[in-house]
Amino acid sequence: MIILYAEFTVLPGFEDEVAELMTGLAEDVRAEPGNVVFEPHTERDNPNKYFVYEVYRDQEAFETHISAPYGAVFNARLNEVIEEDESQLTFLTRLLD
Repeated sequence: MIILYAEFTVLPGFEDEVAELMTGLAEDVRAEPGNVVFEPHTERDNPNKYFVYEVYRDQEAFETHISAPYGAVFNARLNEVIEEDESQLTFLTRLLD
């Protein structure tokens, strides 16, 4: 499995737009055959800070995910309305099965 999380901070004034973009992206990603988990969250004390937990069946499923056209559209707009240059990805290794 490929397990990761993405983090980014939405610039003030773009909260509603990013929430709408994330809702659409979540629907698309969850429909991918190789997606196991796609859970977007915001921090309780800082709702502009996003944390997205993702799990994909295997490397092929992850490659399919990152090459999806709707992801490119999402990321292009997201990169214009977040503090960071792009979403920060951290890949994880599961310790227990």
